[in-house]
Amino acid sequence: METFYDVIASDQLVLVDFFATWCQPCKMMHPVLQQVKEVLGDRIRIIKIDVDTHAALSQQYQIQSVPTLMLFRKGEALWRASGAMPKAELLSTIDPFLQ
Repeated sequence: METFYDVIASDQLVLVDFFATWCQPCKMMHPVLQQVKEVLGDRIRIIKIDVDTHAALSQQYQIQSVPTLMLFRKGEALWRASGAMPKAELLSTIDPFLQ
């Protein structure tokens, strides 16, 4: 079974959404992330991490608020931001990392 660390260690760009089921802005991000995936297809992998279920990971990455989005490639954190954001802003943020 693939672990979180296996996923972020890959050569593929990975967007991690640290979220909580009780978080309204997190719920707003779900369709945005689906739309981003539709636009970028196989150029990015998007995974969701529930901070309540995966408290150790949340602590390791010092997640203070949800949603927190992080971009990884080869195990390295490339970018991070907290709070909901529109699709266009997220796509323009991700774009330079796709090169």
